[in-house]
Order: sequence, then C-alpha cells, then structure tokens
Amino acid sequence: MVRGLRTFKEFQRSGEGIASNILSDRLHKLETAGIITAEQEKTDRRRANYRLTEKGIDLAPVLLELLIWGARNENTGAPCAVVEEMESNREKVLAEARRRWRERDTTPLIPRFDDVVHKPGKKPKIQRAS
Repeated sequence: MVRGLRTFKEFQRSGEGIASNILSDRLHKLETAGIITAEQEKTDRRRANYRLTEKGIDLAPVLLELLIWGARNENTGAPCAVVEEMESNREKVLAEARRRWRERDTTPLIPRFDDVVHKPGKKPKIQRAS
C-alpha cells in the first residue's frame, strides 16, 4: 500500500509473483484481523479498494523497520539512496505516511523501484504530496 497499490489486480500485478488464491486469502485474513478494510469503488461497485484501518496504520513503524531491514539484508531491488533516506528520516517518513492515511491521499509514499532515477550527488526525498 505504501507503493500506491489498492486493488486486487494492482497487488497481483505488483511483481511479487503471488498466486491469486494466496493473495485473496491473505487480503481476507488482514481484513478479518481489522488491519485493512475493503471499500467499494463508487464508480464500479464490483471493484474494491483496500485501505489500512487505524489498527493497520499503527503498524507503520514496524513495517518501516522491516522494509529497511529487508533492503539492507536481502536483494529487494530498492535503491540504496531511497533506503538511506528513509532510514535517516524515520520520523518524517512515518509522519508523512500517517498524514496521507488521515487525508486519504493515495499518492505512493515509496516510488516504484524501477521508476527511481539516480542523479549523482542528489538523494531522493520523501516528499509531501501536492
């Protein structure tokens, strides 16, 4: 969700390679646990947008640490500059995540890794959405 994914199809096409039955089961378990909620889209009632609940957004500090740990210790494809920026600005990242959740801002908090262009001497910034 931090990458702006909200629908079943978007999660399925995210490149994680998860089978549709497994994804469906995991989304259902997260919804049952009260971590996410499925909201019907107004323009197409057949389509659900998944959103973190208050209980889910409270997990943001833990998820941020897991994301940083994973990028440091596994081959995640996350650009080092993005991870370093998040690691050195944890409070700013968490405040921005909570603001976007509160304001229902669907702008991705973390860029798609293949969209990040490294500019020598410049670090990517966790920017407030316009």
